[in-house]
Amino acid sequence: MGNDGGSIPDRRDLVRNKPKAEQADKANQTRARWFSCALSKKPLHQPIVSCALGKLYNKDAIIEYLLDKSTYGDGDEICGHIRSLKDVKTLSLTPNPAPPSEDSEDHAQFICPLTLKGMNGVLPFVYISTCGCVLSLAGLKNVSASPKAGDGDQLDVCPQCAKKFSRADDVLTLNPPEDELERMRDTMVRKRLAEPPKKSKKRKNAAGPEDEPASKKKSAPSLNPGVSAASRAVVSSLAMEEAKRKANMSDAVKSLYGDGKPKKKETFMTMGTFTRYA
Repeated sequence: MGNDGGSIPDRRDLVRNKPKAEQADKANQTRARWFSCALSKKPLHQPIVSCALGKLYNKDAIIEYLLDKSTYGDGDEICGHIRSLKDVKTLSLTPNPAPPSEDSEDHAQFICPLTLKGMNGVLPFVYISTCGCVLSLAGLKNVSASPKAGDGDQLDVCPQCAKKFSRADDVLTLNPPEDELERMRDTMVRKRLAEPPKKSKKRKNAAGPEDEPASKKKSAPSLNPGVSAASRAVVSSLAMEEAKRKANMSDAVKSLYGDGKPKKKETFMTMGTFTRYA
């Protein structure tokens, strides 16, 4: 290496440069987001659901995750914001009628019903949270908007199922870019903070009849004065008959009931105690 008259080493030969970090293939990442479940990494198959962040999941994978959070190792990082099935929406997708070609890996499984463009990540797609219909962003923009409501919110009718929705709040982007993903996350957090607190079932069951409003309490039925007077007369007549029956009893019969038995005086041993011999 030098000083032999053969060659002179250069800096490139003596100093090794830091290797460049490997960069993931963007095409593979895009294909994985649009053709595979974000949680199980398996191919998407119906029913397909999406969350408030626009990720695509197989519904059975979400159910497995909610039943056992340890089913998928990275489940909390991917869909930790999903608390129940109420946090996801089942999507209404339009299948692609065109048969897949043998050499094409980006053949879209679903298309936009308005523009017939494939949902493969080339064009942005959105879904409506009120009905779950999936459309391309360009197709939804081409649909004419309906007039404003009385409170000023823009209300539209879904071109696929004719349900009303708000363009400002109910249209969510599928697999959004990073900047839009953060905006959707902030919107999700803000909506959850605005939700009313849930009442626990324990407190609801522990509430007794005293906690019920006065309108729900059943008032005790009032007795008729005539009926109460008649009942008192019957009770008094029965008491008089019982007294006459006891007066006509013999001493032997009275002894059976304890009436004819003379009372014994308490002794020093039985004083202040209960005993059958007292």
